[in-house]
Amino acid sequence: MSILGRLLNSLVKQGTLVIVHPDGSMESFGQSEAGFPDIIVRLADKGAMRQILLDPRLGAAEMFMDGRLIIEQGDIMQLIQLARANRRWERGGQFVETGFLKKVQGYIAGSLDRFNGRSRSKANVAHHYDLSRGLYELFLDKDMQYSCAYWTNPDNTLEQAQLDKKAHIAAKLDLKPGQRVLDIGCGWGGMAIYLHQQFGVDVLGITLSDEQLKVAQERAKKEGVADRVRFELIDYRELAERDAGNFDRIVSVGMFEHVGTPNFKTFFQCSANLMTDNGVMLLHTIGRMGRPGTTDAFTRKYIFPGGYIPALSETLQASEHFRLIPTDIETLRLHYALTLREWYKRTTANKNKIVAIYDERFFRLWTFYLAGATAAFESGGMCNYQIQFSRNRHTLPITRDYIGEVEKHLHVE
Repeated sequence: MSILGRLLNSLVKQGTLVIVHPDGSMESFGQSEAGFPDIIVRLADKGAMRQILLDPRLGAAEMFMDGRLIIEQGDIMQLIQLARANRRWERGGQFVETGFLKKVQGYIAGSLDRFNGRSRSKANVAHHYDLSRGLYELFLDKDMQYSCAYWTNPDNTLEQAQLDKKAHIAAKLDLKPGQRVLDIGCGWGGMAIYLHQQFGVDVLGITLSDEQLKVAQERAKKEGVADRVRFELIDYRELAERDAGNFDRIVSVGMFEHVGTPNFKTFFQCSANLMTDNGVMLLHTIGRMGRPGTTDAFTRKYIFPGGYIPALSETLQASEHFRLIPTDIETLRLHYALTLREWYKRTTANKNKIVAIYDERFFRLWTFYLAGATAAFESGGMCNYQIQFSRNRHTLPITRDYIGEVEKHLHVE
């Protein structure tokens, strides 16, 4: 048995994985089982195996991207699902404390990418969000919501689930006409425009992406709301120096993952200072279940440089320094997995168009990213947190009933 084979033999128990080596020899692992895929993978050359052994996650990703790891039965979604599902986060058993050396190695591996100063933050954002607008239009919903949707029914369309996400978040903001709302990390403007149209609030959306700013401003103008919904290319730290105390509500969706651990306290300090004394903030972020961890090498290198998925403990600890009251916390466990599967489905359906925009290697990179993220939410330790903060314990209703009532009013099939 090859060295790679010994590694896979200990990993794959449910479902089957067949490795076809460059000389035509084959090794098989696991056994067929309902709910687990059966995969055949061919390695194009001996160097591909060496790269995988040096760094299994990053090596496998790069060999797949380069066309040297070829999936002959199944697809990349099923391959990663097989690997992840054989080592589920909820695998039970007894717990053993992580060794000191492993903790130190993990910290060193991820720490340098977390220092996101103002100039580096903009560069990191541009790496991902300034990709072709045409790419995102091919796999997102019509409103271009690039964050976890809210699936009130798993059979809903992506468009409905994203609309329900906006309603769910809006309800938690407890909005009133005429309030001033800040959207930190506003994407292509969909949330900001929605909040104004549904509640009559004035919204400022901020971003570090030139491409997103352009699209958001175009959309606000087209909708005839540019006088009430404005967008600006500015860092939240700069805004806090300029507009302290100017906002009744803050919403931030899918942005906190890019802040970086050294800046967590700064983020919450700026947010608290930007709000009025009766302000409310809704933070929607990917989070890790359990304790703090590190960002994997593939994501750091190719997808979100400077990104880090926070544990709930890290997020709350950073907020505690600034008298922000966590008035509501919700864990969305499977909603992002459903969202990602729909994005993957639309991505693969538009392969030819994506290849025409970029190339085959980029297409494989993008499908690896979506497949890996899906597995992390289905079987790994990822989830989404929605955390509502208030500066005043009297600002919000004292029960959660108002959230459902507002959502019911907003619900549109």
